[in-house]
Amino acid sequence: MKHLPETIPALIGNSIASYGDKPVFSYVDGLPISFATLGRLITRLGLLLAEHGVSPGDRVALLSENRPEWPVAYLGIVGYGAVVTPILPDFHENEVANILEHSEAKLVFVSPRLRAKLDGAVVLLEERSTVPTSLEIENLSIESSEDEPSPAPSAREPGPDDLAAIIYTSGTTGSSKGVMLTHRNIVSNVIAASPLADIRPGDCMLSLLPLSHSYECTLGCLTPAAAGAAVYYLDKPPSPTVLMPALAQVRPQQMLTVPLFIEKIFRNKIHPQLTGSTVKRMLYGVGPLRKLLHKVACKKLMKSFGGRLRFFGIGGAALAPDVERFLRDGGFPYAIGYGLTETAPLIAGSSPADTFYRAIGPAIEGTEVRIAEKDSESGEGEIQVRGPNVMRGYFKDDKRTAETFTEDGWLRTGDLGFFDKQQRLYIRGRIKNMLLGPSGENIYPEEIEAVINSK
Repeated sequence: MKHLPETIPALIGNSIASYGDKPVFSYVDGLPISFATLGRLITRLGLLLAEHGVSPGDRVALLSENRPEWPVAYLGIVGYGAVVTPILPDFHENEVANILEHSEAKLVFVSPRLRAKLDGAVVLLEERSTVPTSLEIENLSIESSEDEPSPAPSAREPGPDDLAAIIYTSGTTGSSKGVMLTHRNIVSNVIAASPLADIRPGDCMLSLLPLSHSYECTLGCLTPAAAGAAVYYLDKPPSPTVLMPALAQVRPQQMLTVPLFIEKIFRNKIHPQLTGSTVKRMLYGVGPLRKLLHKVACKKLMKSFGGRLRFFGIGGAALAPDVERFLRDGGFPYAIGYGLTETAPLIAGSSPADTFYRAIGPAIEGTEVRIAEKDSESGEGEIQVRGPNVMRGYFKDDKRTAETFTEDGWLRTGDLGFFDKQQRLYIRGRIKNMLLGPSGENIYPEEIEAVINSK
């Protein structure tokens, strides 16, 4: 049996050895970084970390919008044996300061666009904590020579259970949760997710979501790179005038999005075209005709996305039922995933071919999911998870870590759900949001919101 990698350097090292001159990271209009070049840049970054006094196990922060150098920095940090701490670009400078202080970051890579935000955070930090050294991220893709550099003597090959990343779900003091993910957590998730997305060597993925989220980092960056595919980044926010030419140029086979992305396209563009006159509204009200109209519209949508899509992943929130019905009727290759930062992130999902209306899909390979304290009638209860993708805990927060796990070691998600007879998982909403109706029935605000938004 083939030995599967258990660390990020081993995972990406296989791709570097296998795919050499194939592109891996690039701006849409830029010069791509090849796998071979990536290998050299990772080694050079290790030398840079050593030069600035970083030791294996130290935290190194990453404050940047999506760009090809982001994954170079990430892979260089974890390849050296240090721990990467990604910071969301839209965090306020107070939150950036809190994260740098709480993580005890030794160094921070920053983009020119976010330099002012870091400078503001540094002013706050100077009053209360050690200020980390900062380096410009855009220099990381520059090769000084084609020679193969030697690894830094202080670099340490990480083990599967060593920390790879600390991801903060908030930067607010008091509610700051630093999710500790090991190499095993992340790599096991990449391996389990890969078959669902059908990523092949030479495929192209267009990245739209922030790399600082585990969703995009694990599934939209590491997973394609592990499969020999290329990831393309936008150098401007994804407005229609930026996105449409990029889709035409990249013609991606895979994309990852959140529900809002496709819902806005449906509500602002597609639905008005399908119901723009009295006659159209009458036709749209007839079930078989509506399905036919959805097929025609989806065919146009596929073409506008470049015509090669095989996997359109949707996650991060619930997809509106009417939008899912449109995608399903039209044969669009969508798939829905469910996960948490605490699970690196994917817990359950399916391929487009196996997607079932309103269902998430089965638990991914190697991950166990149970429904705790099940309601005897509905079968609903809290979704709890156990597996190699489940976090070590929250950084410097033993109390919150203990509260998040059951006595027998299962992660409490705080989400309500149930399984159907085919072991497909369905999500009903957050436990803390559930309301009790006048007849004792459970009411979920998420479902009410979906109905309102579809009007």
